[in-house]
Amino acid sequence: MKKEEICYLSAYEMRKKIISQELSSQEITEIIIERIKAMNPKVNAYCTPTFDLARQMARKADLMVKKGDSLGLLHGIPASIKDLMQTKGVKTTYGSKLYEHFVPEQDDIAVGRLKDAGCVVLGKTNTPEFGHIALTKNKIFGETKNPWDLEKNSGGSSGGAASAVASGLGPLALGSDGGGSIRIPSSCCGIYGLKPTYGRIPSYPRIGIAFMDLNHYGPMVRYVKDAALMLNVMKGYYSADKNSLPDDGIDYVDVLNNLPKKLTIGYSMSLGFGKILAEEIKENVINSVQKFEKFNWHVEEAKLKIRNPDLAFKTLVCTGYAYDLKKPYEKQVKDLSPDLIAEIRFGLDCDVLSIGKAKEISKKTEETMYEYFKTYDLLVTPTLPCPAFKPEWLDTGTVFPTVEGKTLNVSSWMTFTYPFNMTGLPAASIPSGWTKSGLPIGMQIVGRRYDEKTVLQASKAFEEIAPWQTKKPPI
Repeated sequence: MKKEEICYLSAYEMRKKIISQELSSQEITEIIIERIKAMNPKVNAYCTPTFDLARQMARKADLMVKKGDSLGLLHGIPASIKDLMQTKGVKTTYGSKLYEHFVPEQDDIAVGRLKDAGCVVLGKTNTPEFGHIALTKNKIFGETKNPWDLEKNSGGSSGGAASAVASGLGPLALGSDGGGSIRIPSSCCGIYGLKPTYGRIPSYPRIGIAFMDLNHYGPMVRYVKDAALMLNVMKGYYSADKNSLPDDGIDYVDVLNNLPKKLTIGYSMSLGFGKILAEEIKENVINSVQKFEKFNWHVEEAKLKIRNPDLAFKTLVCTGYAYDLKKPYEKQVKDLSPDLIAEIRFGLDCDVLSIGKAKEISKKTEETMYEYFKTYDLLVTPTLPCPAFKPEWLDTGTVFPTVEGKTLNVSSWMTFTYPFNMTGLPAASIPSGWTKSGLPIGMQIVGRRYDEKTVLQASKAFEEIAPWQTKKPPI
């Protein structure tokens, strides 16, 4: 087997080869490390590699196989961790100069569960400062590039994770999503990303309150089954996270073998408030969702009208950053990203009534989706209104492109993703094709609260009829 073929194996296949000793974890890890050394200077996906640690973990994994020890679900499989999650003994910067030299003394609970399942940690992946924007660049490590076009950004805030997986720099990545930060870069980079129901994967420890009621951890992978594997490992209650959910007892890998006989799927190209969508994206997603009819599932356009939650989302996020970063804003403003400074200023200008209004709109968004799911089993939308683009990074912020004669901004770039952080619903981005210029297109699949099962089953069904993994970035 060629080295590149090994780098692009699914985690599921890797585990089988490691257990059978057809390939060792050390062989796989060393081949991927070699590829990271060659490719990472081009894409800047990894900000803090941990190669020595990875080699130690791979060696231990192989010894366990030879000794006939009990093996975890991800035994010997290389993985990356977003640089917003604490990793014991490994620098964790949050993409901020404020934490440039911070080395945690404990693992985030999700990181610990991946390690307990046998993962080999390749390193930390790049993120914008505190995950504040859906594009990946910061003052410590610079910009993460898109492997499909190095002139384009990888999306964010889990941009390093998505770029790594798409580039064959590890089959598994742990990402986080506060407004689209798993789904947006997954769409930009042509991989599969799952944001589970809020609380399905616990989060602890964490710093600050920004995104506290919005942030979800989730898998970023090339194969749907690999996402199910990661979810099996990371889900379940943790006492330090009051929002964490009890283990639902579902084997998400096993349920992929049985597709639902009946589903009613609605699709929306605006959610009732979006104004910008590239025609090429719209055409692709409508054609893609109709492929579900091959399974005798009913597909129709949904008359979904969500009240525009832009200001509410912005208020909730920015007041969190204002609270967390008021002192650095006053004393170390030169160390902060320009876009983050603007968010802090906005948050500082908000009063208690504006926060209350934001929570009311968030509640109404939840109620709208509750009513929607009385009729439908799933909702399908584009993940993004346009493909990955080249940001014009200015001292005053980020300039977004023009789409169909209209200029995007932060909120319109995230139109289809952030409402489902406000509602806490499970949602995935799955590759549904490529633009004429060769950039990936993502289709979003949203499910009822607690229903990752149906989201994953529909994702696996789409993967079977429209596989994307044979097409690789031209880096």
